[in-house]
Amino acid sequence: MSKPMSPSNTGVPAVPVTGNAVAIKNFAFSPATLKIKVGTKVTWTNQDTDTHTVTSTGSGGPLHSPALATQATYSYTFTKPGTYAYLCTIHPFMTATVEVTQ
Repeated sequence: MSKPMSPSNTGVPAVPVTGNAVAIKNFAFSPATLKIKVGTKVTWTNQDTDTHTVTSTGSGGPLHSPALATQATYSYTFTKPGTYAYLCTIHPFMTATVEVTQ
């Protein structure tokens, strides 16, 4: 599969979504913004044919997945409130956020 030059844009605004699962497909994290409560375990599943990572932006963030092959998963339990931005280090245009509240 070839790499797209930019993420797909459906024209739909990114609306925060609740739940505990994030799909990695079509070179994007879905949902782009996930709202959860403290103590929630979130699982990312790579549904692309390319390898991706789930990595906190900046330094000191908690998300550090290995390279995830197709159908591989990565999970993390958020224990503190805050906004956690992350990206795929292989495809840095792939970005998303987890919003954690009490």
